[in-house]
Amino acid sequence: MSEKQSKFHGLLFLFFFITGMILSVWVVLRNGWWLPELASDRETIDKIFVTIFIIAGILFILSELSLSFFVLKYSGDPNRRAFYLPGNTKKEILWSILPGTLVVIILEISAEFLGGASLWGRIYGEVPKDAFLVEITGEQFAWNVRYPGPDGKFGKTDPKLISTDNPLGIDISDEAAKDDIVFPAGQGILYLPLNRPVVFLIRSKDVIHSPYLPNFRVKQDAVPGMTTRTWFVPKKEGEFELACAELCGLGHYRMKLPVVVEPAEKVEEWLREQTPAADLYY
Repeated sequence: MSEKQSKFHGLLFLFFFITGMILSVWVVLRNGWWLPELASDRETIDKIFVTIFIIAGILFILSELSLSFFVLKYSGDPNRRAFYLPGNTKKEILWSILPGTLVVIILEISAEFLGGASLWGRIYGEVPKDAFLVEITGEQFAWNVRYPGPDGKFGKTDPKLISTDNPLGIDISDEAAKDDIVFPAGQGILYLPLNRPVVFLIRSKDVIHSPYLPNFRVKQDAVPGMTTRTWFVPKKEGEFELACAELCGLGHYRMKLPVVVEPAEKVEEWLREQTPAADLYY
C-alpha cells in the first residue's frame, strides 16, 4: 500500500468516526438515549450506568483518535521493508495489568462510592416484613400471576397437579392455598402498592425467562426448578409494562404484562374483589 493510500485510509477512518459521533449526538438529542423515567427506589443503578458510560465513552474516543493518528503518522512507505516484531513478555504483562486494574477501579467505584454493594446487599438480603408479595411464573409465552390471600401466605404447589384448569398446580388441600388469587398465563395484571416494598417470587414452568421492568430498574431471571427473588419500592403511580428480557422462543416478543401502581388501599380493594383459588379449583 502506498503512502498516499495509507493517509487516505487514515483520513477516511477519522471522517467516519467523527461523522458517527455527530450522528450519535443528534439521535440522542432528538430521541433521547436513557431508560424510561425512574419509578422506584433504585436510583443507584442509574448512577452506576452513567459512571460506566462516561468512563467507557472517554476510553472509546481516545482509542479511536489514537488509531487515526497512528494510521496517518505511520503511513505506508514503498521503500520500507516489513520486519518481524518478536514478543515481549514484560510489555504483555503490563498490557494485561493496565486494563485489569481499570476494571477493578470501576468495580470499586460502583460498589463503594456509588452504593452498588449496599444496593446488592439490600436487594438480596432480608426482605422488609411489611412487603407486598407477588408470585410471577413464566411460561411460553405469557406470565402467570399469583397473590396471597388475606393470610399473606402462598399455598403449596405440586407439578403433578398442573392441568389446563390448574395451570400452577395449586394444592387446594392446603389451607393457605384456598384464599390465593390466581391469574393464568396472559390473563393477569400486576397491581402494586405505591411506596411499599414489593417482593417478586419468580418461577418458570419451562425454559429460562426474565421479568424486566425498565421503569423500576428491575430484572431477575426465572429459572426452571428454582424460585428466585427480588424486591423494590414503587415510587411513581401509573401504568407500566413488564416484559421478558430472555430470548425464550418464537413467541418471546408476546411476553408482556400490564403493571399498575396505585395507593395501597386501592390495591387492597382490588384484591378483595378477585375470586380466590378455592372457588376456582374446587
